[in-house]
Amino acid sequence: MSNAIRATGLVKRYGSVTALDGVDLTVREGSVLGLLGPNGAGKTTVVRILTTLLRPDAGEAEVAGLDVFADPRGVRRRLGLSGQYAAVDEYLTGFENLDMIGRLYHLGRRRARERARELLAQFDLVDAGDRPAKTYSGGMRRRLDLAGALVASPPVLFLDEPTTGLDPRSRTDMWAVIQKLVAGGTTLLLTTQYLEEADVLADDIVVIDHGRVIARGTADQLKAQVGGERLEVTVADAAQLAEVSRLLAPLGVGAPVLDEHRRSMAMPVSGGVELLRGALDRIVDAGVKVDDAGLRRPTLDDVFLTLTGETTEEDVA
Repeated sequence: MSNAIRATGLVKRYGSVTALDGVDLTVREGSVLGLLGPNGAGKTTVVRILTTLLRPDAGEAEVAGLDVFADPRGVRRRLGLSGQYAAVDEYLTGFENLDMIGRLYHLGRRRARERARELLAQFDLVDAGDRPAKTYSGGMRRRLDLAGALVASPPVLFLDEPTTGLDPRSRTDMWAVIQKLVAGGTTLLLTTQYLEEADVLADDIVVIDHGRVIARGTADQLKAQVGGERLEVTVADAAQLAEVSRLLAPLGVGAPVLDEHRRSMAMPVSGGVELLRGALDRIVDAGVKVDDAGLRRPTLDDVFLTLTGETTEEDVA
């Protein structure tokens, strides 16, 4: 299977600040690459370069078989882009927004109108199609924005944090739409601040931090790097966390992490149920009151904390 997106050695500087420092990535045709990183890691900068909106200081890139820098117009014909904020005209109806985009793509009056109606149906916006977009909910605007990115039926799609600000149900609905697109053969590069989103949608994940790729692989491969199990303990009194950490540290395969706000301790371990039983025995013998305790598999949150030392936030780079 060939690569629909390829980038090699991307470098971008803003004065003394290096936003990208030699980023390499590839996305196979018909697959989803999740591009993850903390606030300011450079995710949006990568998207802007690959969609011809920004020129790098160094590096090479191809999208849909075309050189991004030598043939930007050709690349734009083959990609769709949905940014962090819904780019819709609030004073036009949903139909008028999509029809306008079709005209800008030179589809012709008849085909632009046909395509607008097709997309309104595909994104469950038929009933709202003749209403001004300013009357739409946040989820409806995001669906309309994504529909706009698909007017020209591009083989490659870039979604830059497509579900930011949506409620959980709208986010789940958007995931279903994205999964249908990929099932139909669309190649997708997705940036997101929601780790669960990458876990659900991405075939492969690239993690960047301070403009550099620091990890890549499937979600399971990245989780395996962090360790097999996590022991989590929540105590009734945060003042006892230090004591719990002292008691349980010898049982771990890594250092305990304390969260006083949540009154919890988490630690990488191995040993399964027997280890959990031993940990609880130590805590009870010490007279510590426990609200909750258990073992769980590592999540992408654990991957982020381990790799970058921080959690993900909205990318502003």
